[in-house]
Amino acid sequence: MYKVHFENRFILLSPEPDRLQKYGLFHKFYDTKELYKVISDFQSDTKIHSINIYGPDIKYIWKIFRIYFTEVGAAGGLVKHTSGRFLFIEKKGKLDLPKGHIEQGEEPEACALREVNEECGISGHTIIKPLPDSYHTYTWEGISYLKKTSWFLMKYDGEMLIEPQIKEGITRIEWLLPEEISKIKSSAWLSLMDMINISIIKS
Repeated sequence: MYKVHFENRFILLSPEPDRLQKYGLFHKFYDTKELYKVISDFQSDTKIHSINIYGPDIKYIWKIFRIYFTEVGAAGGLVKHTSGRFLFIEKKGKLDLPKGHIEQGEEPEACALREVNEECGISGHTIIKPLPDSYHTYTWEGISYLKKTSWFLMKYDGEMLIEPQIKEGITRIEWLLPEEISKIKSSAWLSLMDMINISIIKS
């Protein structure tokens, strides 16, 4: 399955209809032209919260789905302190994790480490393991982009800095215990909470 976020709405691609959640619409894949119309209509009609597009050849559907967009890559980190607390930032009025665009020739792991350093001011953090990728879309100057963010769980045993990096657009830094994370659900992106809910349980 592939879940693609349109801000706090999403399209789920699956081999069979996903009956475990309530979707605004279900759509069986037939051909490329029809799929692109579904995507375009979903982008325009923000009253539709979600669509489940399904068909047996999920790899082919995903390939065709991606061609609709201009693809870009990003990477970021979920930083776990030795105290058990996790690092969160506030950016553009939303709680988030440090992340950023992958530079030309840069590996996702290097990008994720660099972005955590630049956005949060910490150093000495190291990668433990990769986490599930996330996908979201945005439109800029009439072009629809699909951003894949590669996430990594990181460990850190230094000072828990809370001074926001204003030049990076960060307005707040918090270190939260796992039981405190539920309080950020209303102020965090849906794509972020999906990844965190899976990752913190397994960390």
